[in-house]
Amino acid sequence: MKVLVPVKRVIDSNVKARVKADQTGVDLANVKMSINPFCEIAVEEAVRLKEKGVASEIVVVSIGPAQAQETIRTALAMGADRGVLIQTAGDTQPLAVAKLLKAVIDEEKPQLVLMGKQAIDDDNNATGQMLAALLNWPQATFASKIEIDGDKARVTREVDGGLQTLELTLPGIVTADLRLNEPRYASLPNIMKAKKKPIDVKEVASLGVDVTPRLTVVKVTEPPKRQGGAKVETAAELVSKLKNEAGVL
Repeated sequence: MKVLVPVKRVIDSNVKARVKADQTGVDLANVKMSINPFCEIAVEEAVRLKEKGVASEIVVVSIGPAQAQETIRTALAMGADRGVLIQTAGDTQPLAVAKLLKAVIDEEKPQLVLMGKQAIDDDNNATGQMLAALLNWPQATFASKIEIDGDKARVTREVDGGLQTLELTLPGIVTADLRLNEPRYASLPNIMKAKKKPIDVKEVASLGVDVTPRLTVVKVTEPPKRQGGAKVETAAELVSKLKNEAGVL
């Protein structure tokens, strides 16, 4: 079974994002970038499926600038077999990403697309669902457990009321949630091996996909700073502050 895993290059989760002075977006100059954490979880799950003998090949796909090859190399060092980079200079919105991934899937013909539920930079949580709609494939989102049995995938997902288990017939789309697994650290030998694994670079134009933005960012601002708390001596004082200062009563 071939597994395709899309991965995204984002600001490292340990870095505090800064807004540009003109409020047109987030400042990426001299900022450490890394693989999106949810994408990393998806890669780890694909590697585990390969280790169990379920998956035969893992193809990693990224959409972005030439530097996104580093993100692909991270996934290759974890155990993926080869990479595909769809090179583009500007930001690509979820619908365009889904269309580009569909074009790659039409070529690669994987049995399972395993991807992160969302990227931590824009938090759209839309690409997986859009891709399933474009392909007319079944989907299971927010997976916390995945079991493959032949052409069936049993996916446990977390919902407000507890756990929900879905079964879908492959090929299908599964998006990974935080508690699906704990990604491994790539060993030095595997990092060296990843440098020799192939990455196929494609241009957007070669896939015949229109990536014209459908959404326009009007303004990006930082969230307001939280004010410090205050101690009160009595319940009456608390009620007074909630009523007169906070305005919640």
